[in-house]
Amino acid sequence: MADETATLAAYVADLRFEDIPEEVRERAKVLTLDFLGSAIRARREAESTPSLLKTLEALALDAGGESTVFGDSKTWTPAVAALLNGALGHSLDFDDTHADSSLHPSAPVVPAAFAVGELVGASGRDVLTAIVAGYEVCCRLGQALDSTSHYARGFHPTATAGTYGAAAAAAKLFGLSKQRIVAAFGVAGSQAAGSLQFLVNGAWNKRYQVGAAAMNGVIAATLARNDFVGAVESVEGKHGLLAGYTDNAHPDKVTAGLGKIYETMKIGVKPYPSCRYTHAALDALIAIRREHNLTPDQIRRVEIGLHRNGITLTGDAATKRHPTSVVGGQFSMFFTGAVALDQGRFGWDDYDRLGDAAVDALADKFDVVQDDFLEIGRKHPFGARVRITTDEGVHERIHDDPSGEPNSFPDAQAMAQKFLTLARPVLDGRADQLADAILSLERFDRVGKATQLGRQ
Repeated sequence: MADETATLAAYVADLRFEDIPEEVRERAKVLTLDFLGSAIRARREAESTPSLLKTLEALALDAGGESTVFGDSKTWTPAVAALLNGALGHSLDFDDTHADSSLHPSAPVVPAAFAVGELVGASGRDVLTAIVAGYEVCCRLGQALDSTSHYARGFHPTATAGTYGAAAAAAKLFGLSKQRIVAAFGVAGSQAAGSLQFLVNGAWNKRYQVGAAAMNGVIAATLARNDFVGAVESVEGKHGLLAGYTDNAHPDKVTAGLGKIYETMKIGVKPYPSCRYTHAALDALIAIRREHNLTPDQIRRVEIGLHRNGITLTGDAATKRHPTSVVGGQFSMFFTGAVALDQGRFGWDDYDRLGDAAVDALADKFDVVQDDFLEIGRKHPFGARVRITTDEGVHERIHDDPSGEPNSFPDAQAMAQKFLTLARPVLDGRADQLADAILSLERFDRVGKATQLGRQ
């Protein structure tokens, strides 16, 4: 390891809008819009939202400020806005995923960027630059942590590496120097936290800890802005991120191709509101059902092979076969697969089918197994093998890539439609205006002129 923290800090400090290739800037806008759709719908419908709002009121943290919470009618203080937008945007589990790091980059980064951008009166160009900086930092750190090892240790990379990404975005908008960004990363290293224990009972920790990552990034950068002395070498140090959070660190992945290879272009989006490890299997199940006109009564057995990470998150039959909560359903290959096979689609409203007798009966026919073949020569761990046994025969296919990955990234119309489907029930006609504003964000001299369209 050699100065990874300082190298990342210098990259963030020196990055200019003009340095970022146009295709990367365009992708960042689309990813931002995609994230905001989830945040806006979750403000109204996520079952954890009332608890978050009551807690903020009880702690007198609901005072007005200058920062937008998308889908909300009031403005908030920057740190709280980052917390809420991060938690809301991750609540539907419909937000983007970077396959190589197995994390959701927008959830911590975009809320931090908008919160500080509104605070300092930044332009849309400035905010886009900060978002790209945050994406690059958290995706690279996530890869360096090695997702398989990180998961095995019980950590959630969006909340750990994501704290650094949020700090990078906030620090960029504050205009911090390399040395001050090192300090911000030093504080972020103390804040990086996120446990997978939520999987046991479908708890809401996952949503909160991602929102906390966004908030903590804002706090870390603000401390650094005010000359707080943060730890140095927080990535590579003896007690740094790569020493404490993984048994298989890859420090070279932190800086390889930095400024030339953009991890932003490797971020995929979700067609289904569930854990990304379910998506390739859902694609395959829906395709086989359509091609062979299958109905549930024809199906005898379904075997789904996943990478070991997918088993960890979605494949434990004892706790995942018949989930009773939305979070449990989001992390159940059995539930999501049964719904998709039953009706040929899977969407946010289908969580109404939790406890449905027909879905549970179909889920009882599923076996989810670790498939070592999916770990050999694959570019990422999100593939799946699906075998459906019927009275007429066996149908099998392997999907190396779930839909929505960079090589099958949806076109502009599809991305806009996903956003509008989520946002219109909350914002009505303002949803279309907000979409137009985000997709032309670089034209705004003050980002607040765009974000105000996201208030209910």
